[in-house]
Amino acid sequence: MQAYLKEHKSWLYVGLTIAALLALLIATFTLKPVADEPPPMHRDYAEILQSDTLRATTEYNSISFFVQGDTLSGFNYELLQAFARDHGLVADIRPEMAFDKCLEGLAGGRYDLIANGILATSELKDSLLLTAPIALSRQVLVQRKPASDEDTLHIKSVLELGGKTVHVAKDSPYILRIRNLGDEIGDTIYIKEVEKYGSEQLISLVAHGDIDYAVCEESIAEAMADSMPQIDIGTAIGFTQFYSWAVSKQSPALLDTLNAWMESFKEGKEYKRIYRKYYK
Repeated sequence: MQAYLKEHKSWLYVGLTIAALLALLIATFTLKPVADEPPPMHRDYAEILQSDTLRATTEYNSISFFVQGDTLSGFNYELLQAFARDHGLVADIRPEMAFDKCLEGLAGGRYDLIANGILATSELKDSLLLTAPIALSRQVLVQRKPASDEDTLHIKSVLELGGKTVHVAKDSPYILRIRNLGDEIGDTIYIKEVEKYGSEQLISLVAHGDIDYAVCEESIAEAMADSMPQIDIGTAIGFTQFYSWAVSKQSPALLDTLNAWMESFKEGKEYKRIYRKYYK
């Protein structure tokens, strides 16, 4: 055996050298640092048309985007599909659980469009381009129904929110309304922003006693109340308001295209059917 190894020693060295070179080449081409990869770019309508794909994100909840059996459904999902169809595009829709993740994706160029129900607040107008309104809704307080007449946690009026802590999704557009409400009642309403959770998860936390109060869109709360009869959603936080979608400030042509389409689409029967399906 030793004689065999001695005789073939040079061939073994050659084989090991070739294996080492192959490993180095594989590592060079497959283990590139992430920093070497070009970051996603913000695209306007011309680039989207060229790619044939609209990259959109929306919140995963029982109104906007959800799975029903083996079918994808949702108000914003159906509108996105209709827009893509009418413009010869494929809608690549990625659900996010929290609004801050949608904002991060749009800012980073991963998404062309946030298809959520977004309130047209002055703060969001400074950083985003908001479309023409797509729906009407309002925010409500989510709390548990009173356990007894002496239940001090249950709130019958927004005037009783002073000194209380309400939970919202991180970077929620509802924060400004809650702050304004605190000014209106002349007392501080404490706001706790929750990362990684959306409206439905916050409603579940209220229902199971993990938190006492949350604020979310009324249509989402109504959908959840059917399966969680212990929650009370009867206290409105604000007036009925318009909700919009949002695009990057670097995508003005996409905004114009969306607005022109919405103006026409909202006059037709298909929009009215979709709206009645998800909004009471």
